[in-house]
Amino acid sequence: MTAPVLATPRLILRQIGEDDLDAHMTLLNTPAVMRYLGGVQPREVIAAKHEASRASFAAHGFGFMLMTERESGAIVGHCGLRHVAHPLAPNAGRDHEIGWLVREDRWRRGYAHEAMRAVIAWGFATHRAPLIVALTIENNLGSWRLMEKLGMSRAPALDFNDPAMSPAYNPTIQYGLTRAQWARGGNGDRAFD
Repeated sequence: MTAPVLATPRLILRQIGEDDLDAHMTLLNTPAVMRYLGGVQPREVIAAKHEASRASFAAHGFGFMLMTERESGAIVGHCGLRHVAHPLAPNAGRDHEIGWLVREDRWRRGYAHEAMRAVIAWGFATHRAPLIVALTIENNLGSWRLMEKLGMSRAPALDFNDPAMSPAYNPTIQYGLTRAQWARGGNGDRAFD
């Protein structure tokens, strides 16, 4: 198991190791969990995401991680911080992006909120991100409601469509939170309205 990066009261967030692919495929790459993320992905796609996370940590000191429960040690999710990766996003490669998913049998326990509060604090305090964004599809109400709960505001100028995806997956919308808003308690001046 790789060393922890962040800890919360109930979770350990750790880098993704070479031997984590099978567990990810079984626990997280399921129809319910991947419903708004393009559906279940082939093994090579998840393997490439793991490699991108390891490369991001090597280059920048941050990336996506696995969430494990402190109590059980079980993998319960995937989350982290990276530079915006979608090539069609107007802020691709520029802004810092957070993201998360939680395995289905751990839904509605507040794990995503708990993990993302820690990741946002880490992004601003340690990595000095001026702005953190989160991307989702417009139909994913649960995701953008969590973004709002985290103090993020809609950033409509950053929305985009992906012609390779079906209409059900378009548009991709973005929410944002500046370091100044975070320092004021997360619900700052709603700069993205």
